[in-house]
Amino acid sequence: MSTLAHTMMTSARPADSGLAGPGELDRYPYAEAPGGDRVGPPAWDGPDPELGRVGRRAAGSRGRGLHGQLVQQLGQMIVSGDLGADRPLVPEEIGQRFEVSRTVVRESLRVLEAKGLVSARPNVGTRVRPVSDWNLLDPDIIEWRAFGPQRDDQRRELCELRWTIEPLAARLAAGHGREDIQQRLADMVEIMGHALAQGDGITFSRADTEFHTLLIQLAGNRMLEHLSGIVSSALQVSGGPVTGCDRPTEVALAHHARIAEALATGDAHVAESAMRQLLTVHPEVERVVPAPREH
Repeated sequence: MSTLAHTMMTSARPADSGLAGPGELDRYPYAEAPGGDRVGPPAWDGPDPELGRVGRRAAGSRGRGLHGQLVQQLGQMIVSGDLGADRPLVPEEIGQRFEVSRTVVRESLRVLEAKGLVSARPNVGTRVRPVSDWNLLDPDIIEWRAFGPQRDDQRRELCELRWTIEPLAARLAAGHGREDIQQRLADMVEIMGHALAQGDGITFSRADTEFHTLLIQLAGNRMLEHLSGIVSSALQVSGGPVTGCDRPTEVALAHHARIAEALATGDAHVAESAMRQLLTVHPEVERVVPAPREH
């Protein structure tokens, strides 16, 4: 086993190991209160109940500072629809209710504005923007949508997008002889194999994400490479429809190994075909992707 493979396998904490059960994939990925009760968007105690007052302990569990916590909470509430389009956001009110400084509020709203979630204009103030203005390819928005009311649409759209991106990337990657990246791809397959045997879903997922990111980089197309973050986000919010990437299985491992071998031998057809098989939705779950749309 290479040094890289050994490092990744030993970096996963034992306490986090274990394959996710069917009910775990739809768990809200944010903080949990003592006793295991799920924390949803809390109600605001003030005159406007739609905004939730952030508990510092709950928000801090994601390992972010106050600025990141506020971005997370406001973004989550906008994407979930708790803060509807054209809703005014008053910085002073936000600062008071979330117990953060004016600077934290200002910087958080700037981040949300860059994501297309809000707009700030003179004499108008800061308002929530409609969905059509959001940067739907932003990793944070992908996550917020995937674990909110729009989860079904988000996961279907991600699956369809991956079906478009990754088979092409696999075909292009077969024409590039980057031995260093090919070795790392083989390392990821080896890591996934060991993780599967040990029931270590955390390590399997990390190696899986690395595999797909490397493959897109190997394609040699900078525009495709720019989309690699979308693929990483899609793998992290998987859960329905279920593809070969969404569960650590022997079949998924075999498809990854076949892709890596095809890339090493320069067989573009096999690489593309194996990727399509890997991304095909299990027929017992929903439907084969991509499904034709009726207009």
